[in-house]
Amino acid sequence: MFKALVLDRPGDAFSAAVREVGDDFLPVIEGGGDVTVAIEYSTLNYKDALAITNRSPVVRAWPMVAGIDGAGTVLDSRHPRWKAGDRVVLNGFGVGETHKGCLAGKARLRGDWLVRLPDAFTTRQAMAIGTAGYTAMLCVLALERHGVPAGGEVLVTGATGGVGSVAVALLARLGYRAVASTGKPEAAGYLTRLGAADVIERAALAAPGKPLQKERWASVVDTLGSHTLANACAQTKYGGTVAACGLAQGMDLPASVAPFILRSVTLAGVDSVMAPLALREQAWARLARDLDPALLETMIREIALGDAIGAAAALMEGRVTGRTVVKTT
Repeated sequence: MFKALVLDRPGDAFSAAVREVGDDFLPVIEGGGDVTVAIEYSTLNYKDALAITNRSPVVRAWPMVAGIDGAGTVLDSRHPRWKAGDRVVLNGFGVGETHKGCLAGKARLRGDWLVRLPDAFTTRQAMAIGTAGYTAMLCVLALERHGVPAGGEVLVTGATGGVGSVAVALLARLGYRAVASTGKPEAAGYLTRLGAADVIERAALAAPGKPLQKERWASVVDTLGSHTLANACAQTKYGGTVAACGLAQGMDLPASVAPFILRSVTLAGVDSVMAPLALREQAWARLARDLDPALLETMIREIALGDAIGAAAALMEGRVTGRTVVKTT
């Protein structure tokens, strides 16, 4: 038996509860290739919070175990890449949405979804990174592919969130001048400790703005979408890149083509859920090289599995800074 945060919807009545379940509750992997993992740590992402609070139709199959991220040790494997004792990390692939997830003591996963955990990280540190930090690295890789104009500032929106926190730390470590945008002025010290060169209020970016504005940003990592993304594009310098990976403000994009056709700005979409394995392995290898593990402790708030439901509500209410790591056993 092990504990799992189970979401269910019998009829129209939604429920979220930590329950004791057995191995028969684990999913069956059609076609084999399955790996059973003892999950040591998981985490809470925005998508997890949406699912646990039932704020959005994230879950597609019931009952569901929440948790799009997990890190732990292989117990049993029917996949040629993995054997018992291997340390692995899982991000995305519909886990916690269509496939039972990792806010649990065990998970049964497809071997093709797993990445070998770099030796630089413990399983706890891996979940301090989680999908949020892995997405931040994907954003940095996107900026690097397109080129970041030298000598400029790189804007990070939603900077106190998981993606934003890791993006600030990575950009600073790589020698960029990271400017953190946040609606939490009390978190300025936290962002400065991560490496932010400047902290700005999000209000000006969040309101409707002109299609083309004064050039400021060499490149941008945007986690919010909507007016913030539109303004970020409008303020990006000639040849800069905006990596868009989130929709915390909204799914809309009230922008014009002006920045793209007059300033040659690139809008690069970043998806973490279905990213191919080679890109995932590159991202985790770069995280091991470019992210200071000591900074992770600055970001971490650790909770027990039984506290995850309340923490998800706090996350939806904007009361969480940094990364929430969940000890699953």
